Amino acid sequence: MNQILFSGAIGLFLTLIGTPLLIKLLARKGYGQYIRDDGPRGHHSKRGTPTMGGIAFILATLAAYALTKVITGEAPTFPGVLVLFLMAGMGVVGFLDDYIKIVKRRSLGLRAGAKLSGQLVVGSLFAVLAIRFADDRGLTPASLKLSFVTDFGWTIGPVLFVVWALFMILAMSNGVNLTDGLDGLATGASVMVFAGYTFIGLWQFQNSCANAMSLTDPGSCIEVRDPLDLAVVASALMGACLGFLWWNTSPAKIFMGDTGSLALGGALAGLAICSRTQLLLALLGGLFVLITLSVVIQVGSFKMTGKRVFKMAPLQHHFELKGWSEVLVVVRFWTIQGICVIVGLGLFYAGWAAG
Repeated sequence: MNQILFSGAIGLFLTLIGTPLLIKLLARKGYGQYIRDDGPRGHHSKRGTPTMGGIAFILATLAAYALTKVITGEAPTFPGVLVLFLMAGMGVVGFLDDYIKIVKRRSLGLRAGAKLSGQLVVGSLFAVLAIRFADDRGLTPASLKLSFVTDFGWTIGPVLFVVWALFMILAMSNGVNLTDGLDGLATGASVMVFAGYTFIGLWQFQNSCANAMSLTDPGSCIEVRDPLDLAVVASALMGACLGFLWWNTSPAKIFMGDTGSLALGGALAGLAICSRTQLLLALLGGLFVLITLSVVIQVGSFKMTGKRVFKMAPLQHHFELKGWSEVLVVVRFWTIQGICVIVGLGLFYAGWAAG
């Protein structure tokens, strides 16, 4: 429990004090955000706001995890380090995309093929490593079975697992990327999901099969490798994002950029895969799924019928064009995300209790 508290507090502190330093550095170098001319008019005033702010919470999360281990004397675990690797690796891909947008003055950043290739390389490394290096109980960081609140069904095999893991990583990283269109929206939503995964990791640890002898009902134990350390990682991310939100909320002093959105999506997918709650992530991260679906519906409708379902996609811009203020959209979308996390945690507990 101390590890969870330390990692969250350190992550929060580091982004609170570190983000303004990053803002000054980025502003001095002229690394400002490019704003689309066809977007909501209210966004034009944001042109030039420092971007690549994801650097702040990526570094803060890594430092919070490392300092927590030093302070508590606990050793890092393979699943925890693996999730951090996925977060940082996806962040590097996003950083390259942001850097090209800013320095090369190219609005699309990395070419689509190069960006996808980077994501596939990082995701594939994560997926392959996640099903190797079993511990003394024979558990690897990830399972070769699909999972909701725990594993179910048949083993899908290593090849299909890698394909499935890549789908989750790409879907969630791009989902957070699409959500990152309003001040604080993606950051605040991510805080809630990481809070949910902090709870899940702690619950899995308390009911782990490794502690089965101390449980009143050993038959109901949860078989997940190093769930406490996954909670430590989730807490570090939660704290780091919360501190970043102080500077990212409206009017934002800094944007996370693709550096941050790809990193957060990767971290969410990694936590879901290693905690064996893969399909539950679709509910816990319900806002990201909803916004991604709005883009899919918009593009599909336009290609098939020539008509648009929404005034603009992603969904948050549709409501802006309907006259909602940016803050109103953000707060209401946060409310939706909060409900998704509450329902998701309720299903997680119900699934455990029923098992």
